[in-house]
Order: sequence, then C-alpha cells, then structure tokens
Amino acid sequence: MRIPQSFIDEIKYRNKIEDVIASYVNLKRAGSVYQGLCPFHSERTPSFTVFPNTETFHCFGCGAGGDVISFITVSYTHLRAHET
Repeated sequence: MRIPQSFIDEIKYRNKIEDVIASYVNLKRAGSVYQGLCPFHSERTPSFTVFPNTETFHCFGCGAGGDVISFITVSYTHLRAHET
C-alpha cells in the first residue's frame, strides 16, 4: 500500500525539520543553519547540518541527507540495526 504524496506533503508542512531533528540531536544555531553531532556515526566535531530554509539535513561526515521523512526513516533503520 502506497502512502499518498499529499499526506507526505502535509506531514512535512506540519513538522519543522529542525524541531523533529532536535528531539534526536542537540542542535546549535550557526547563522541560518543548525549544527550538531551526527546521530548516524561517531564523531567529535559537528558535521551534521540542518537547513531550515530548504527543510533538509546533510552530514558532511557520512553523507547522510534528506528531508524530515528520510531522517525519521534513516533513524528508525539505524536504531533497528543496533538492536540485534
């Protein structure tokens, strides 16, 4: 069963990416973006950046990136992989 694109767009519209990601990552404002430690790999200096103006994120360390939906999807997959 495929989820309608209109439903996905509504979820994105109602959930600011920085608010959703801030519930998983300690973000700090750096100009017009937010930065923090990537939740998908170990690092000591922040390479994970959230871009509120485009509603996207990107990790310059591991290359993970996308929108709020892909963040939740990757987070879930990452957590499931560490459960076993």
